[in-house]
Amino acid sequence: MPLYAFRCPEGTEFDRTYPMSEVPASVDCPACGATARRRMSAPRLSVAGSAAYRLIDSTTATAHEPQVVTSLPGAGPRGGAGARVTRNPLHQKLPRP
Repeated sequence: MPLYAFRCPEGTEFDRTYPMSEVPASVDCPACGATARRRMSAPRLSVAGSAAYRLIDSTTATAHEPQVVTSLPGAGPRGGAGARVTRNPLHQKLPRP
């Protein structure tokens, strides 16, 4: 859907997405509630492919509907992640949790 730009008499500018057949000439400003008129702007066309759109949609969805974590990342079926062992002597100087 196309993105349309609006501006209220107070100077607040914001964008809204509407289907081309249903775009209004004016909407209420989210900041002050005044009637904001649609302003002329350059078309916002995208050259992104379908994979990019899927990524954008999934990122937007996770911002509002995060997944529930049931175990620690890398945890095995028994629930323990196991301690990683390093042989680097410099790592021995690091603080332990």
